[in-house]
Amino acid sequence: MVRAGSFFWGALAWGTLAVQATPLRYPPTPKVDQVDSYHGIRVADPYRWLEEADSAQTKAWVSAQNQVTDAYLDAIATRAPIKDRLTRLWNYEKYSVPFQEGGRYFLSRNLGLQNQSVLYTTSNLEEQPRVLLDPNQLSPDGTVALSGYAINSSGTLMAYGLSTAGSDWQEWKIRDIETGQDLPDRLKWIKFSGASWSKDGKGIFYSRYDEPKAAFQETNYFQKLYYHRIGTPQAEDVLIYERKDQKEWGFSGRVTDDGRYLILNVTEGTNPKNRVFYKDLQTPASPVVELLDKADAAYAFVDNVGSVFYFTTDRGAPRGQVIAIDTTQPKTLKMVIPEAQETLDSAHLVDNYILCTYLKDARAQVKVFDLKGGFTREMTLPGLGTVAGLGGKRTDKETFYAFTSFTSPATIYRYEVATGKSTALFQPKVAFNPDDFTTEQVFYTSKDGTRIPMFISYKKGLQRNSTNPTYLYGYGGFNLSLTPSFSPSNLVWMEMGGIYAVPNLRGGGEYGEGWHQAGTKLQKQNVFDDFIGAAEYLIAQKYTSTPKLAIGGGSNGGLLVGAAMTQRPDLFGAALPAVGVMDMLRFQKFTIGWAWVSDYGSSEDPEQFKALYAYSPLHRLKPGTSYPATLITTADHDDRVVPAHSFKFAATLQAAQAGDAPTLIRIETKAGHGAGKPTTKVLEEVADRWAFLTRVLSIKVTTQP
Repeated sequence: MVRAGSFFWGALAWGTLAVQATPLRYPPTPKVDQVDSYHGIRVADPYRWLEEADSAQTKAWVSAQNQVTDAYLDAIATRAPIKDRLTRLWNYEKYSVPFQEGGRYFLSRNLGLQNQSVLYTTSNLEEQPRVLLDPNQLSPDGTVALSGYAINSSGTLMAYGLSTAGSDWQEWKIRDIETGQDLPDRLKWIKFSGASWSKDGKGIFYSRYDEPKAAFQETNYFQKLYYHRIGTPQAEDVLIYERKDQKEWGFSGRVTDDGRYLILNVTEGTNPKNRVFYKDLQTPASPVVELLDKADAAYAFVDNVGSVFYFTTDRGAPRGQVIAIDTTQPKTLKMVIPEAQETLDSAHLVDNYILCTYLKDARAQVKVFDLKGGFTREMTLPGLGTVAGLGGKRTDKETFYAFTSFTSPATIYRYEVATGKSTALFQPKVAFNPDDFTTEQVFYTSKDGTRIPMFISYKKGLQRNSTNPTYLYGYGGFNLSLTPSFSPSNLVWMEMGGIYAVPNLRGGGEYGEGWHQAGTKLQKQNVFDDFIGAAEYLIAQKYTSTPKLAIGGGSNGGLLVGAAMTQRPDLFGAALPAVGVMDMLRFQKFTIGWAWVSDYGSSEDPEQFKALYAYSPLHRLKPGTSYPATLITTADHDDRVVPAHSFKFAATLQAAQAGDAPTLIRIETKAGHGAGKPTTKVLEEVADRWAFLTRVLSIKVTTQP
């Protein structure tokens, strides 16, 4: 690491600033007489017209809103120095976890400020790798992103997917690895799918939808699994599996390393309970066998040893275990590694060992077992953080992983499985001293008495005097876990004296499926109570106070912020909901929104409607209420959480706001839900976010002599 002195900031220091409130004039948003009836309850939706994202009226509204927001942000003096420091910190080499295939290694690298990471290949990791694909050459503004890729077993061909302007839709191509030239193949209308090569390298298995009439709004149903033979048109692809009776089922195909089986992971929306089927590829006409067909638990295929399939599952073990099924005796499930006190996050079979990553109070722990489940060792990790990687084949002798924490950027390690030796391979050099910062983990009590963990990161020497600007970030849903990770944007916030706090809310996967279920459907309010409890804890322990406390989150986390700020507008100084699900009565009507019913429930169900209506951020807003300063962010090409959620929430909030606190919406163009967003756009958005907070939380950056 490189120690950075205060000169990187131009010697910036934090102090208080009394901001003169200037009432903003928002663009007029016409109302329509739209009322819907839900189980006898009439609900007005006066801004329904904003759901038409491509209409001239909506486009004019978007432009007008952006003009107001841009003018507000342009007037903030801290914006430029924040972006400058952010750019300096962001400018370091970043590597992905390498993997090997066909005698080659593959990895991505970003030199620092490249809009998109570049994919490389090499036969020796100690040598300079060769560029295999540079997405930065595909568009001048960096809005074409590499969304996925797969290498055939001989290391000669690569299938890869491209996403444009942040869309979930992908187009897949085939590249000759030796020459770097693309073959004529083009595969379209692919979404939520990777690719898996047949063992002979002649084709790929992938999933797609039928061509939609309205690509950015139409609901996505009836995904199908296909086989594409290289050199043939997509129209001739072989349909491997579909279910005309199950419009919500999704399929992903994975060829086993020995090439014998095609494993079909069958999902239904975002429900973690899934099915697993397989097809014997040695016999082309063989049927698809429904191995695990009850959707009674979560199953993740690990690997196979002949006819024996290994899975991780929470069946009978809420925190997860490893089981084996011999397909010659499919009704017999053998427990290999039993449930532990920690939550099993993933497992990989490498060098005839099973590498299991666990979450111990949301921080990583890695244990190594033999194929019979015998404990071999626990991996020594650098500290409190997160591990990613550890993939490979049963025949590999090495694997690779990344370790990161809130104050340490990802270092890439090579791991020799038999000996347990870790060697640092790529260690980034960032212009800051990690020893200047610290992370603590605390536990607080939520409204119903549940014990909730929270990470709190800040610069050493911070005084708990209730005056520290604090950014409370959360998610709480879909069985996803928030674990320690490094972010230059959060480091900038901490350098400026800010606290970054992350609670592990119910609805996530930190403590297994029971923790997840406790934050879903009729129990979703638990998530908001946990988040509000985190804010109350930070205030009670004098880390911060309401005028200095901001909350943030994206997607389901945007819903979290919207619910919290509408339930407790008195508790927060600022709110930053990003690409949030704000209309809980209509989310299932757009693109992939129906898939979230497993977590949220649906307004079509009378009891679930009552719960949704009670917390739906759009419908919770009340005229004449003083809401915290709010900066809503979304993108015009978001085809996952369509921007209408944020549009209608912004219009309603602006009409309801009783105080002088700004209620702004920042609408990115040529961007989507977030994946693949170019670095230039990321830097601009983060600088705007922190600049907004410096103003509304009455904080300024001053220049020292």
